[in-house]
Amino acid sequence: MNGFVRIITMFTSEKDRNIETLSEKYYQKSDLMQVIKSIVENDLLTRNSIKNKKILLKPNWVLHNRKQEDNICLRTHENFILAALELLLKEKPEKITIGDAPIQGCNWYKMLPSEFYEAVEALSQKHGIPVIIKDFRRVTFNTKKNNPVKERNPLSEYLIFDLGTESHLEPISSSKKNIFRVTDYDPDRLAVSHTKGVHKYCITKELFDADIIISLPKIKTHQKAGVTAALKNIVGLNGDKDFLPHHRIGGTGFGGDCYPGRNYLRLWAELALDQANRNQGKSIYRIYSKLSAILWRLSNPKSIHQIAAAWHGNDTTWRMVLDLNKIAIYGKNDGTISKEPQRRLYSLGDGIIGGQGDGPLKTVPLPLGIITFSNHSSINDVAMGMLMGFDILKIPLLRTAFETSKEDVVEITLNGEKKELKALKKIALKTLPPPGWIEYLQ
Repeated sequence: MNGFVRIITMFTSEKDRNIETLSEKYYQKSDLMQVIKSIVENDLLTRNSIKNKKILLKPNWVLHNRKQEDNICLRTHENFILAALELLLKEKPEKITIGDAPIQGCNWYKMLPSEFYEAVEALSQKHGIPVIIKDFRRVTFNTKKNNPVKERNPLSEYLIFDLGTESHLEPISSSKKNIFRVTDYDPDRLAVSHTKGVHKYCITKELFDADIIISLPKIKTHQKAGVTAALKNIVGLNGDKDFLPHHRIGGTGFGGDCYPGRNYLRLWAELALDQANRNQGKSIYRIYSKLSAILWRLSNPKSIHQIAAAWHGNDTTWRMVLDLNKIAIYGKNDGTISKEPQRRLYSLGDGIIGGQGDGPLKTVPLPLGIITFSNHSSINDVAMGMLMGFDILKIPLLRTAFETSKEDVVEITLNGEKKELKALKKIALKTLPPPGWIEYLQ
């Protein structure tokens, strides 16, 4: 596969590479549009490349703001999306859908300001092209309120896609027991979707309706995958986390990957949480949740011991991420995998202000100062890992992405100049890893 990764820096000197200066770039509309145009025009804005095409924009809309700085480091910035949208609408596509599946506790109406909806509607009317904003989630649940809402969108709007033995999860699967988990979801439902020989995902049909997918990730650290960028951002095309394994129950001493070692208090805490999740919406849910929390605290956990498997030994999440990228590129609307790409997939990354620390939900601003555009998500993310100062071979998602792309021809440019991957280290920024990765990566 011939590919490219184009990186443009939004700072002219290291003294300008700071949160205050870079955050202003989001509000300099003409400059922001010009930079995005320069990096995408050879592929998206010439030769009627997207005219009359159906486009799916997939931003990183993970959660509503919980602290003031979230507006610049938690999600793909609204003005970044609007700048890309306006450029695309000028090329006369048939329609554009903007959608994602945030975590189940996200308040959609707090996440997106009314000004964003108004700006999208104004652009849609100006260009006479429909722009649809869609929440892909089938389930929402606020753990504090204990109020599960299911079937938000009908199952008819999704394709249950079974990768079977072609899944990256197959080597760690077992037909003997219910092993896969995703925190705050019923483990019994996940067991139906993922077991030996069966690996089902609940994919929005918007993917299969689109001619072109443009992922708009926020470049951040991630507690389970190490880094979230182009590859991880595709996970939001899955609309129901009952189909989305994040880890395997138990510590490594029990054959799982939730935490290192073998500790019965932690295992009992996991089992209590399972019972809570089986009883969401019932009064007993709170009892099991509290029991789980108590048992976990009694186990005297360190930073690498987290009940959500938020540590460097998580051997499940990265596999699920690669599965969904395979479906995004090669998946057919009959639920089979083609040998040939079925649609164009690009990544236009918002790294003007990135996120570091306990990502993806509790990040703090990182003055990364870049915008990236690529048709090769694997090498794009390897480049992002390098720019964050990480050893990419120590991060399973990036190591696998790098090793499986060695035969691909990928041109990397930095501010228009061809570069080798290792040359990116010259502008790498020391980045705080998630708690479960700090000692491992630093």
